[in-house]
This record gives sequence, structure tokens and C-alpha cells, in this order.
Amino acid sequence: MAHRTVSCGPGSARPGLPDDPRARTVAPTPSCPVEITLNALRGRWTTLVVRELLRGPHTFSELADALPALSAKILTERLRQLAEAGVVHRDRSPGWPTTVRYRLTGRGRALGPVLQSMWEWGATAPEAGSAP
Repeated sequence: MAHRTVSCGPGSARPGLPDDPRARTVAPTPSCPVEITLNALRGRWTTLVVRELLRGPHTFSELADALPALSAKILTERLRQLAEAGVVHRDRSPGWPTTVRYRLTGRGRALGPVLQSMWEWGATAPEAGSAP
């Protein structure tokens, strides 16, 4: 399914459809802005890691403490994935012992309103099992 619902811009034919040629895709493509966003946020726990980092930079241990049910392996994978997507930056302090802090990039901080919108949309969903 091609994702074509984003904010209505000037000149858009209909609300929710951007005035951008990429919105006319007939299949998901890696260059689709919505696909790029979904790819950056893919996987369980990713949004919670971003949520914690929206509160400020954290060490690995601080993130692990904030999300105690998240395994170290998955946290490592999510931080690597977010770094590859340009969402998280890994700051390593000089000296001994070194301290590594993870912080959101500007691109990562821009996900705050995206997550808020997702929360608001999900909060209006009907209860599971109820009629639409």
C-alpha cells in the first residue's frame, strides 16, 4: 500500500494529499517520505526509545533503566537503527572511563510532533472488539 496521507499543503487537490509528485506513487518506494518515516520508527520499542531521548540525552544504562523490559540486545539494535536513520547521535566523551551519551539530532527532535500526532490518532481508536 502506498502511503499518501500527509498534511494538506497549498495547492493540494484534497486534504491529506500533498502537492508532490512522490504522492502519486502506485507502490511503496524507498524515496516516499512516509516510508522513510515508517522505516526510521520500525520495530518494537523504537518509539519508546525516541520518547526517552525527547526528554534529553541518555547513556545506554539510563535508557535501560527507563525501559526495564527492553533487552540490551534490542536496545543496541534500536540505537544503531536510529543512528543510521539520522535520528540519534552517539556522543563519546574523551578520557577514561569514556561515557557514551545518546541524543536526538534535529531530525530526531522533529519526530516529537509526529509521535504526538500518532498518539492522538491512536487515542481516538475504537476499543478492540467494538463495532466501528
